[in-house]
Amino acid sequence: MRLVLVGPPGAGKGTQAEIIAERLGVPKISTGDIFRANVSGGTSLGLEAKRYMDAGDLVPDEVTNRMVADRLEQDDALDGFLLDGYPRNTEQAEVLDGLLLAAGVSLDVALELTVDDDEVVRRLSGRRVSKSTGKVYHLEFDPPEDPESDDLYQRSDDQPETIKNRLKVYAEQTAPIIGYYGARDKLVQIDAIGEVAEVTARALSAIGADK
Repeated sequence: MRLVLVGPPGAGKGTQAEIIAERLGVPKISTGDIFRANVSGGTSLGLEAKRYMDAGDLVPDEVTNRMVADRLEQDDALDGFLLDGYPRNTEQAEVLDGLLLAAGVSLDVALELTVDDDEVVRRLSGRRVSKSTGKVYHLEFDPPEDPESDDLYQRSDDQPETIKNRLKVYAEQTAPIIGYYGARDKLVQIDAIGEVAEVTARALSAIGADK
């Protein structure tokens, strides 16, 4: 199965991507993983991306698209994959369709994890990180022994105002791909609120992989 996972920050895409990809027997491919592999491997694409990253600039779509194209040509992705974090806009979605068409295949489904903005803020703003161990806690879902400990801190991108801005960017730049895939009858939506196992069961059922 060839699957794209879509959803706002805090929807649980990273967690679900790992589980669903394992259940489907396909590689989970995220842009973060691709970037790290290319940069650490010193590839020409990695060096090009690193120039932008070191300058504090966004890596252009052209470079990202080429990295994804290279990754999808690797043996483990030929029979299927789960893409997490790509495409991020309709232009990238069109590029992905072109890559698959050239390979004589097509995307099976775009799975959207839906969650409202208030829930996203609740999920992300409750996260706390231990300075000493790096362990991530959540004040509500996985509370630390001492929530007031000086060892704990809140990441800047987990502060409510930053989260709201991330949601705004998502709505402007990434959410349009939902319409793109909907118009092509590729979109499946599930409620991403609930226990991890519950959301996974919904996802597998929605894409017909719960057998």
